[in-house]
Amino acid sequence: MRASSTSFHFLEFFSLSRGPVDIYRSQLSIPRKLFFCRAKFDGSFSSRVRVVPATLLAAEKEEAKAVLNLFLKKQGLSNAVASRTINKSDIFIDHLVSRLHSVHKSRYLVGRELTTLEIRDALIPYLESLREEHGSILVDLLENFPSPPGKEKPIGPVSPSHLTLESKKQRAVSRVSETGPAGQLPPHILYLIELGMDLEQIKGITRRFPAFAYYSLERKIKPVVEFLIDLGIPKSDLPTVLTKRPQLCGISLSENLIPTMTFLENLGVDKRQWAKVIYRFPALLTYSRLKVEVTVDFLSEMGLSAESIGKILTRYPNIISYNVDDKLRPTAEYFCSLGVDIASLLHRCPQTFGLSIEANLKPVTEFFLERGFSIEDIGTMITRYGALYTFSLAENVIPKWEFFLTMDYPKQELVKFPQYFGYSLEARIKPRYALVKEAGVKLLLNQVLSLSYINFDKTLKTKMKKMNSARASNDT
Repeated sequence: MRASSTSFHFLEFFSLSRGPVDIYRSQLSIPRKLFFCRAKFDGSFSSRVRVVPATLLAAEKEEAKAVLNLFLKKQGLSNAVASRTINKSDIFIDHLVSRLHSVHKSRYLVGRELTTLEIRDALIPYLESLREEHGSILVDLLENFPSPPGKEKPIGPVSPSHLTLESKKQRAVSRVSETGPAGQLPPHILYLIELGMDLEQIKGITRRFPAFAYYSLERKIKPVVEFLIDLGIPKSDLPTVLTKRPQLCGISLSENLIPTMTFLENLGVDKRQWAKVIYRFPALLTYSRLKVEVTVDFLSEMGLSAESIGKILTRYPNIISYNVDDKLRPTAEYFCSLGVDIASLLHRCPQTFGLSIEANLKPVTEFFLERGFSIEDIGTMITRYGALYTFSLAENVIPKWEFFLTMDYPKQELVKFPQYFGYSLEARIKPRYALVKEAGVKLLLNQVLSLSYINFDKTLKTKMKKMNSARASNDT
């Protein structure tokens, strides 16, 4: 292999049985691959190794190209020149993608993809630093990467160093807390404080997302805030929404936010529920259409109707954040191995698909297997009560199982009524069962727990009356 500071290896991924995937709903098809990337550029990017699904890799390359195109045009290049430069910079595009995987390693490890805005925010500062360091020879650098072009005759000024991400964060935090001649904070900060945010909260947002410090009050922040209020989001909830997703304030209402909402409504999101949807997961409005379509296609593949998909996106919009190949599909395959109806589980409890197979799902399965339940029993329990796997073993399942052993029920009663694990042990299970024991009657487990207090009392008294009548008849 040619010695250089950056090397890329593309190896066929033979262990995956699926063939080419239509990624962009066009004619673009690529084979499944393992993408190994080791890159080092002037000490700014340390050696890493990543494994990335081909669909995600292709999507991120397109996102990186779009960011680079935008950046080059801001430097004064025409659209034609910018496009020509990008077409000659394939290796540099790969380098940008590998940089994403290095900077956001923790996100990829849990199967969560970056949004378009997060990709832009990760790459623009890096591109800015290259521009400051290499000046007018930047285009040559991109086209000849990784071999650096000669720097003997730079046309423009070249900065000897560039700002680090940390220094940019510090500058951004200073900006939001600096006071003017009259001792007042910047107008956009005062506006946010009037909404219910405090200065430390704003500083925290800025440390995570430095661009937030530079948003215009009149052109960015205020229009978005007023739009969210018009949707029905209470003013008291806005600090939570903006803390979760400050990038919302940087999105154009007419060009991005409203078209994205229309697109999601066409997929079935209930437009009457936007306030709740945005409060639950404001990041939904910052994902690309491609990302949303990939998830929707997966849900359809699992057997869900368009109506059900719309309901899932409304009730649990977070599902869009899960990578299909790394998270959703492996989880579906795991539950399928237990005999679970995947479509039913997705419809009833989509949050189950955000759990780790190794850390959350397998331990629960093994727990029930060790206690004599069959795979079929477990599959039936999950299908009937999808939330079963969302409970902590140590804090929920084990204590309730141990109490269940003291109750006069066969374990098959849990197969019939796995919802048992969803009730409070101290507030519901123990008090209700104590009343049943005191009355000396027998009730089905679901009668003990699922009935309202009024109906439970009526059922208990009816059972006691029948029991006393039977005893009186026997005595006679």
